[in-house]
Amino acid sequence: MDPLDFLESEELLRFFHCNKTEISCMENPFIFLCKLKDYNLIPEDRFKKVTRMKKMEKGLYDILDWFEDKNSEHIKLFWKCAFKETVLNNNPTLQMLRKSLMDGSYHFDTQLPEKVETEDSDEKEKNEHSEEEARDENSVKKKRKYSKSICDEEDEQPGPSGLSTSAQKKSKKICFTSPMKKGEKGEIWTWPLYKSQLPVTCGQVTGTLQRDKLAKGEKCILANKQWFAPGEFERFAGKQSYKNWKLSIRCGGTPLGKLIKAKKKLFPLEEATTESEKEEDDEEDQDSSSDEPTTDEEEQTVQQPEAGLSNTKVFKVTCGGLAGTLHKRRFASGTLGKSIRTETSWMTPVDFCKESGLTNFNWKKDIIWDGKPLSALMEAEILKIHSLLCGCHLCKPDPEDLENEKNDDECCICKNEEEDQELVVCEDCPRSFHQKCHLPHVDDIILNDDSPWLCTFCVFRANHVCLDQLEVNVVMSQQISQHMMQCQYLLLCLRSADEYQMFSPDPMDYLENYSTSIKSPMWLGKVTEKLQQKQYQTVGEFVSDVQLIFANCATFNRRNPKILAIGNQLRELFDSEFKKAFNIQDQ
Repeated sequence: MDPLDFLESEELLRFFHCNKTEISCMENPFIFLCKLKDYNLIPEDRFKKVTRMKKMEKGLYDILDWFEDKNSEHIKLFWKCAFKETVLNNNPTLQMLRKSLMDGSYHFDTQLPEKVETEDSDEKEKNEHSEEEARDENSVKKKRKYSKSICDEEDEQPGPSGLSTSAQKKSKKICFTSPMKKGEKGEIWTWPLYKSQLPVTCGQVTGTLQRDKLAKGEKCILANKQWFAPGEFERFAGKQSYKNWKLSIRCGGTPLGKLIKAKKKLFPLEEATTESEKEEDDEEDQDSSSDEPTTDEEEQTVQQPEAGLSNTKVFKVTCGGLAGTLHKRRFASGTLGKSIRTETSWMTPVDFCKESGLTNFNWKKDIIWDGKPLSALMEAEILKIHSLLCGCHLCKPDPEDLENEKNDDECCICKNEEEDQELVVCEDCPRSFHQKCHLPHVDDIILNDDSPWLCTFCVFRANHVCLDQLEVNVVMSQQISQHMMQCQYLLLCLRSADEYQMFSPDPMDYLENYSTSIKSPMWLGKVTEKLQQKQYQTVGEFVSDVQLIFANCATFNRRNPKILAIGNQLRELFDSEFKKAFNIQDQ
């Protein structure tokens, strides 16, 4: 017998009423809505209207409101549909709600105040909405609204029928929207919604971490319908070279190791000791196993490209001597969607082939990924060519969409999607930045100016030819105020190259016993802060702090050649860019 049959319809309706907001914030609600439509719980016209909306979270909430008002007698059928396996898979929100219902942790005796509706409040909401739309329409070109609560995903692909209206714009997907009220702050791991589980990422792969399983040392991360231990998940994501899952696995942009260190944030108090012991054991096991032969089971996990590729969003590609990265969510066809990013611009696959110098080409065969033609990704249905009738923002772009395609969708420096922030786009290169990530910081006054904005990379490139040749000892003794642009350029180079933000945050936040081994910690974020606050007097002081970062890396990671190699690569980048920035002559 279905456990839902033991609950009264009134209780299920109250549970529904109190959790409409959580349901509306679910990730990728398309399958959920399809299931409701299939069971005739929502009308066809409302289904079509919501699935075509730019922001589906509001449309989904409106549908739930309609169901409560017009169709609530079928509340049991609603929950049975919501808890179908096809809907529950990879849907942490509904998994949490089902667990709450089944284990009795939700209390039905909660008394709610009577519902109050007034004409004034509705009118005010409409006015605010209109004002907000007006503000968006008048936004400056150099500003792009960037919200963590929405991210472009495979919703851009055409549906089963391949049909889409021309009015359809950029599809969005709901991602872990905060339940905090406006103005309040709170980390994602403190949200009630994620009391028992957390959304985590490693590279381009996403999963759901069960907090109690991690505390017990069990396989705790669910991804692609498989359970992984943290180290296994790191290998599954293709990041095994880092050998440090506490850094490579992240929640809301924060390394998992930082959350583990703050045990009360991630684990129940009574499990803190168990977690600590398991954590140390896991570290020892991981270190010792790194030199041992890989087991058949582990090899199978690592060598299953198809399993991991479904979650991969970026692919390194080449065509002749030209290299770039293909971004899955921007791909529509050979001529639609500027999906390939080179050092200088975004291009369609056809333009990428032309830029490489090829004349007679077939973009599906001549663009190479991992030694194979790009067509291999299409045959595996990892990349999908949009229907000729597709009306998404890639296939039927408006002028604003075309402008947005010229620049990156993420910040060039921090590379995360953590908060609702604006991306500032450079007029001369494809880079985009958060205002506080760029150096110098971008003030609102500059954004409101209609003149073109150039990033420090482009400003440096334009002015570099004017520099006189100098010697190292002369540069080191000069006042940093005379060379602020060069130092800002060097920091941006390092932070941009620090792909997984290993050297940007405070290492004491995620590395155990770091302070006992390293007496003078230093990290790129700290150097940036000191530079912004004008705490350096000479260029030599600035260089000394940067070199301290690499010296600490070499000391702490003596037995970790992979991390050492990454640190050495970054140090070599700094040395070469330093010589270029100050036009230093070789001895």
